[in-house]
Amino acid sequence: MNRDRLFALSGKVALVTGGGSGIGAMIARGLAARGVRTYVSGRNAEQITALAGIVSAETRGECIGLAADFSAEGGPANLARLVGAAEDRLHILVNNAGTTADGQLATLDSSAWDDVFAVNVRAPTFLVRALLPLLERGASDGDPARVINVGSIGGLHVPDWEAHPYGASKAALHHLTRSLAKSLGPRNITVNTVAPGPFPSRMHDTLSPATQGAIAAHIPLGRAGEPEDIQGAVVFLASRAGAYVNGHVLPLDGGYIGAL
Repeated sequence: MNRDRLFALSGKVALVTGGGSGIGAMIARGLAARGVRTYVSGRNAEQITALAGIVSAETRGECIGLAADFSAEGGPANLARLVGAAEDRLHILVNNAGTTADGQLATLDSSAWDDVFAVNVRAPTFLVRALLPLLERGASDGDPARVINVGSIGGLHVPDWEAHPYGASKAALHHLTRSLAKSLGPRNITVNTVAPGPFPSRMHDTLSPATQGAIAAHIPLGRAGEPEDIQGAVVFLASRAGAYVNGHVLPLDGGYIGAL
């Protein structure tokens, strides 16, 4: 095989949910820079449109913002309609949108629990269902369509602090990955998850002294994740190089889970 084609993505179409900041924006930049027409979704229309413009300018690629409330009951179906109005096929779906809430059992609010599961588990499930026709049209022999979920090492282990709704929702997303992989593999669609450790985002301040100390103490590589780390993992899973990977959860954590 031509080595240049092994990781090639040019000409493909992708959707990245929660692409307005943090890991989602990193992924969008990585895809757009490799010639992928990349749609990014977020709740704030002004913010997501501005971000898409910045990504397009920085990467000299094509990034388009879509305003959609992913947590609403009809949010996934509405987002799928927006994508379907512009594209007749979809090659890559990155379910990145996520949220968290107070994780302490003593103070946990049931509505907050429901909100976390609505965004982190329910919405990805029904977005995959709503986008199935586009994903099937984006698949070809030897190059399946890809669903890439963004989980968390919080769904792979129990931390030293209480994070019940977040950890449980990410563990559920990991198992959903395996379940959907088995169901959709025969339809030429692979489903995998990247489970990041500490990356800079609105939910994770990697620069605070406490976090820096924890990183130094517990992560063998001794640093937080960088944009190229998450981009490399997604490019691998989305390209021909990762076409035979299905139903797996890839820890992206500098060795943290492996060293437990």
